Amino acid sequence: MSEIIKGEKWIGTKEAAEYLGVQPATIRDWIRKGKDIPRKKIGKAWKFKLSELEEWIASGKSTME
Repeated sequence: MSEIIKGEKWIGTKEAAEYLGVQPATIRDWIRKGKDIPRKKIGKAWKFKLSELEEWIASGKSTME
């Protein structure tokens, strides 16, 4: 479920995975392994600011191991 927080669109793990073309388990694995995916933990859930994901992809960091 996406949310608008302070004018920014935030999405959950499932939506982030769909946006990036991967499975939600891949997102969780990246987080566990310390991949530099921009995120914030809100309660028990990981949230992703859509604009930060776009910047992360554009920077090329999404392809780094």
